[in-house]
Amino acid sequence: MAASIEVNNEYGYVVLVLVAYAVLNFWMSFQVGKARRKYKVFYPTMYAVESENKDAKLFNCVQRGHQNSLEMMPLFFVVLLLGGLQHPVVAAGLGALYTVARFFYFTGYATGVPANRTKIGRLIIPAGGGLIICTALFGINLIVREML
Repeated sequence: MAASIEVNNEYGYVVLVLVAYAVLNFWMSFQVGKARRKYKVFYPTMYAVESENKDAKLFNCVQRGHQNSLEMMPLFFVVLLLGGLQHPVVAAGLGALYTVARFFYFTGYATGVPANRTKIGRLIIPAGGGLIICTALFGINLIVREML
């Protein structure tokens, strides 16, 4: 039997959080571009080599901060959008926390001291975990409704 899903008006908050993260991602990519020029690491080189570039670690920290964000973006988008179908306000709040924490993760990493990424950036973990729980509850709710 097919389940129908009604999208609540509050789901708009979820969509706006997704847009905010997309803006953050564009901003991070521009920071990597600026770092490429500043530290003279040109395309197609993904990471600088310390034996060839004295600023390799500084560039690599900027690049890695953005790369990690890109690696986690598909999971974030899926759990935000699916979990938000049943729990839009909670998912939007967790997604906003995740987005803000991701900003601090990136800016901390970009200092050239990788440990700085976790000062506020560590909030990515509970925010992401909360979104996974929202999505799991949505899935369970669909199954339970089917059984009734």
